[in-house]
Amino acid sequence: MKIGNRKFQETGHTYIMGILNVTPDSFSDGGRWNNPEAALAHTEQMIADGADIIDIGGESTRPGYTMLSDEEEIARVVPMIELVKEKFDIPVSVDTYKSAVAKAALAAGADLVNDIWGLKYDPALAGVIAEAGVPCCLMHNRQAADYTDFRAELLADLRETVALAKAAGIADDKIILDPGVGFGKTYEHNLTAINHLEELQALGYPVLLGTSRKSVIGLTLDLPAAERVEGTLVTTVFGVMKQAMFVRVHDVKENARAIKMTEAILHG
Repeated sequence: MKIGNRKFQETGHTYIMGILNVTPDSFSDGGRWNNPEAALAHTEQMIADGADIIDIGGESTRPGYTMLSDEEEIARVVPMIELVKEKFDIPVSVDTYKSAVAKAALAAGADLVNDIWGLKYDPALAGVIAEAGVPCCLMHNRQAADYTDFRAELLADLRETVALAKAAGIADDKIILDPGVGFGKTYEHNLTAINHLEELQALGYPVLLGTSRKSVIGLTLDLPAAERVEGTLVTTVFGVMKQAMFVRVHDVKENARAIKMTEAILHG
């Protein structure tokens, strides 16, 4: 799969998507990278530590988050996308579920759209992605964690997302799926989603796993967000073993080392 100017293999190696939140209220690092100098320094460090793509988000999606207007979100992400693309030779993803934000971000140089609603929030987003011809990561989500058969319904919901993508003209080779750990799921659902990533693989698309510092880790280990690195690393190892194409993480260096060690054991 080509993302920006770089080709990524879909199996055999797990890549790192480094998180750059330009928000004042992210659950784990809100406000730390709000000014351009700090954000660029953090981006440079993530690249040095092994990030393969930088995911820029302007609206926190933590539980109980406040939705931004399109204009405010654009004002946050577009200047940062332009700066990162100007300073570094690395693909950039925009973390948004809004078509207007995605359109502005793509015009600013974003190479991938990362949508936490799997094309089900904004009906116009699929067309924006298709017209730009860029890859997308489409995440599973629901308004409420109400399931009769979680594993079957997770797959059924993602099939609906894929159908929306294909109907809009998004090519199969530009789709990545995300099980949506921490979104529309109970604690038990989140553990199950991580443990059964291979079922998503069976849909025929590469998978991104995003668990970094999330509540499923905090609840398991009884730790605040800042102390969930080790728990995140365990989920990353699961991601590698389940052949995830990407893991989306805050702590790039530690996760890169965990991936390298896991792949050495698996493929050595």
